[in-house]
Amino acid sequence: MSRILTFFGLLLFPGSLILAQVVTSDPPFPTAGDQVTITFDATQGTGGLANCGCDVYLHTGVITNNSTSPSDWKYVQTTWGEADPDWRMTPVSGEPNKYTYTYSPSLTQYYGVPASETIEQISLVFRNADGTLEGKGNGNTDIFVEVFPDDAELTTNVLLPTTFDGTLPLGQILPFVGQSSRAASLTLTDNGQVIATAVESTELQKDLLYLESGPHQLIFTADDGSTVIRDTVELTAALPAENPPAERDNGITVLSDNSVYLQLYAPGKTAVFVIGNFNDWNLSADYQMKRAADNATYWIELTGLDPAEDLIFQYAVNGAIRVADPLSTLVLDPREDRFISDATFPGIPDYPLDKTEGIASWVRLGEPEYEWQTTDFTPPAPERLTVYELLIRDFLAAHDYQTLIDTLDYLDRLGINAIELMPVQEFEGNISWGYNPSYHMALDKYYGSPEDFKAFVDECHARGIAVIIDVVYNHAFSQSALAQMWWNPEEFRPAANNPYLNTIARHPFNVGYDFNHESQATVDYVDQVMRYWLEEYRVDGFRFDLSKGFTQTFNTDAGAWSQYDAGRIEILKHYMDVVWATNDAAYVILEHFAALNEEKELADYGNGPMFWSGAGLHNQYLEAAMGYPANLSDVFYTDRGYDGPDLVNYIESHDEERLMYKTKQFGNGSGDYNVRNIPTGLTRSELAHVFFTPVPGPKMYWQFEELGYDYSINACPDGTVGGCRLDPKPIRWDYFTNSTFRQRLYNVIRALNELRAEYDVFHTDEFAFDLDDQVKGILLGDEFMNVAIAGNFGVTETEVSLTDVGSGYPFSVNGSWWNYFTGEMITIDDTNSTFTLGPGEYRLYTSRPLAEPPGGFLTSTREVLTQSFGLEIMPNPSAGQLRLSYGLPHAGPVTIDVLDVTGRRVATLFKGRLAADTYQLEADTDLPAGVYVVRIRGGNAVQTAKWVVN
Repeated sequence: MSRILTFFGLLLFPGSLILAQVVTSDPPFPTAGDQVTITFDATQGTGGLANCGCDVYLHTGVITNNSTSPSDWKYVQTTWGEADPDWRMTPVSGEPNKYTYTYSPSLTQYYGVPASETIEQISLVFRNADGTLEGKGNGNTDIFVEVFPDDAELTTNVLLPTTFDGTLPLGQILPFVGQSSRAASLTLTDNGQVIATAVESTELQKDLLYLESGPHQLIFTADDGSTVIRDTVELTAALPAENPPAERDNGITVLSDNSVYLQLYAPGKTAVFVIGNFNDWNLSADYQMKRAADNATYWIELTGLDPAEDLIFQYAVNGAIRVADPLSTLVLDPREDRFISDATFPGIPDYPLDKTEGIASWVRLGEPEYEWQTTDFTPPAPERLTVYELLIRDFLAAHDYQTLIDTLDYLDRLGINAIELMPVQEFEGNISWGYNPSYHMALDKYYGSPEDFKAFVDECHARGIAVIIDVVYNHAFSQSALAQMWWNPEEFRPAANNPYLNTIARHPFNVGYDFNHESQATVDYVDQVMRYWLEEYRVDGFRFDLSKGFTQTFNTDAGAWSQYDAGRIEILKHYMDVVWATNDAAYVILEHFAALNEEKELADYGNGPMFWSGAGLHNQYLEAAMGYPANLSDVFYTDRGYDGPDLVNYIESHDEERLMYKTKQFGNGSGDYNVRNIPTGLTRSELAHVFFTPVPGPKMYWQFEELGYDYSINACPDGTVGGCRLDPKPIRWDYFTNSTFRQRLYNVIRALNELRAEYDVFHTDEFAFDLDDQVKGILLGDEFMNVAIAGNFGVTETEVSLTDVGSGYPFSVNGSWWNYFTGEMITIDDTNSTFTLGPGEYRLYTSRPLAEPPGGFLTSTREVLTQSFGLEIMPNPSAGQLRLSYGLPHAGPVTIDVLDVTGRRVATLFKGRLAADTYQLEADTDLPAGVYVVRIRGGNAVQTAKWVVN
């Protein structure tokens, strides 16, 4: 025999499920021959005797086989309204409202039922002494207790607390009791799994405790070998809804030195607990997060924390998943933190390896607020930006903000007015470019502390330098809590119910796991993260990595992905609105590379974003620098179809190959002129920058570009070039200190940036250009001054006519011009307008004479760069013998003279034409003792060095 009893909500099956227990009996399955004790709970049923403060009396009879209805009581032993002490019930000690009564010596004898008649039920009503108060069953019915025959089939009861209403609050215990009428094998299963057993027993007890919300089907089975009975109870484990305090954000809010508010958005989850160093990382009902009415927001306020001990915690989600708060501002990593020194970030707590695993949130309690020193910073106008992009890891051996602060003098002198940091938000590992983010609101500790980062921003602002950070909102990596809380481990990707991340990326260039920017969860997350960086760290804007990926339009073809996408435009407009609502002067720079009509629509929106110019222009500059045909026209925004200077142009970026590596490996040449020669390659870089920096619109340099960094973007640690793009690269500050040729490049770029900063003509909208042929030209003009730039990108000498270059331009080139780098004045007219440019040579002319370029690198005779040849004299002093070492940046005539202190030439050591290379010259002079000057001339450049003869 098998019987199934099912309970839904408050559906009752008398005799099998005892839920609203008005009366219970001992034994639970009484027979007529048993001595039976009943217990009455006055709070149940009608509750008419609850808290009455009175004696409670029994009114009782039986239902027998001769009864015609439930109201046909037989053998009634009591009289209503009489206070007979034999009928008074005994109060249960310590349990108000509970009373007992014992039928002795047996039911048959108590009631006097003859043997020919069968007792089927005990009939009950309870009253006070005079019967003015009574306690009855639900619906004001009589109360009945089943009486079983001696040879009855196997019978069961399931007993549950009177407070159980079908829902079990998470973290609370529900005592479950299953009873059988005779010894049997008893089993309790929960959703198909056995959770308790009893062998040859009449009772099974189990305390039920759930830490996750969800439905549970309990099946109590009794099997005596001949009969199987199954009773089923359906219940739901759930957390009662309670909304959080108004206007609280998701994430971590420090309320005081010893209290913290936590709020987590976790739709589809059933239970979230906070575990950490405050509760020894144990699950506890005291630290179960409350659930809001939206069934998605969980929150808790932690109080009584030790302000002397930082808070380290995780969320235990659905009992198994342990993650940090997705909006943590600092996290601890069990693998990577040990590689961060105290010099970089002091005081990082030890990870509790014996307590938990995975990323944990770190909250520094009692931390004083940073006192900002610069509060009135006005960022440069977007069109005047001169940006320096850097990866702290490969820029400084110490890779920290404090050392970066110490380097600002160098960058300040270079003339930059903005620093763009590659991602500094928490990324996986330490040795990374940062485009594998996991916690977007956390500062990655590998570069230093929040205070150090703020001090860096503060010092930049004091110098008039804006700080832009590269942000990665296209994707997150698997370490992110946003991935791990909704994860498909079999396919190692986000699960289909992930509210933030697409299961499959919507575009072909994705890395990591693609954000769904049409999900409100993602939008809210990105909004909050952006506001945090703008407000907490006072950064001046963002460069959005892979912004073209902010789409839900599915594409596998890169060309189709780049076409106009109205949905993507609306997503980006929203994010720009959030940025500008937080800081209306903040920069938005998009790595977009989409269709022109899409970029122009975005450019016209709000305060107007800027766009990275892309690899096409970069490649043209590298080809030109190497000495091959190239068209640089796209450096002008008008040539790209833009209405204003919305393009951030660059020759190098973190994503592009290095110009000097290309010239060194693949440069062109002719005769004794070889672009692959390092000094020559460096002058080719000067040439490229003379045709880059002065062009109107924002500009960007990649780190060490100004020193001619010549390691490939794909250089490997072992010196080879291959698939090592993301690996660390050599840090070559010695390029600046030990190479005069590289110092010269630095000073040329510095001078060009000074021009951009000082003269509006370099931001004019009156310009013309001829940038297709090997000889290239640019004309700029405004009311104060005109500028003419000419350069020979070929590898042979050529005659140049500014009249030809300027043909058809908006102003005449005729008249007087001053060469900015030499101070030489020339006059251009229709009949006398040509001059010779050697290979790689350039001229920047202005219609007004200007002060010498900054840094004092021009001589009084206006010959360029006193350190340009790297001249060294050994020994010095000497007895008249000397050995010179020097280098030529490009081929041409060279003269080396010795001058006395009056400037009179007393000896010529060399005169002739040399190829670009490094040289040594030895000479034995018979000059008398004294102080002399060795002078080397080449083209318009000169360098001198003092030499003492003793």
